[in-house]
Amino acid sequence: MGKEVDWADGVLEVFHDIEIRQVAHVPDAGHARLIALCQEDAGINTVSLSTEEEGIAVLAGAWLGGVRGAQLMQSSGVGNCINMFAMIQECRIPHLSLVTMRGEWGEFNPWQVPMGQATARLLTDIGVIVERVDARGRLVEAVRASARMAFDANRAVAVLVSQQILGFKEWNQ
Repeated sequence: MGKEVDWADGVLEVFHDIEIRQVAHVPDAGHARLIALCQEDAGINTVSLSTEEEGIAVLAGAWLGGVRGAQLMQSSGVGNCINMFAMIQECRIPHLSLVTMRGEWGEFNPWQVPMGQATARLLTDIGVIVERVDARGRLVEAVRASARMAFDANRAVAVLVSQQILGFKEWNQ
């Protein structure tokens, strides 16, 4: 558990440094620790979503109200967001996504494979800047750099967190 705590704590520190005040998420085992830390943080408003595309609208509204936010989702939810990503691209609303990957290294669930394999390509094709992280030691640095790009350049940026960082998932998780 120590390594998992390290990256979640590091990302929360980045959220504080760059003044993330709202985090939208669909419950996800890969983000569980970070979600819990955000929920416990009095300076961050967490919004639990019923579907991922709601997060795009929630965070666009937050931005228009002067609040920076970040979205936590799984790769299987990226496909739900394509039309909404088009809106934030056209309006140049910054958007930071942390996407835990499925459908790759060691995946047990065949239903996760198609979207997991297409996630980076779909995001790139819609104009989202993609930063893929395969090494735990690079994750916090990648989130910090991606957040700067998102908010300083008014761009949509997604950090893809590899299953190699998260570890194998089992049916019982």
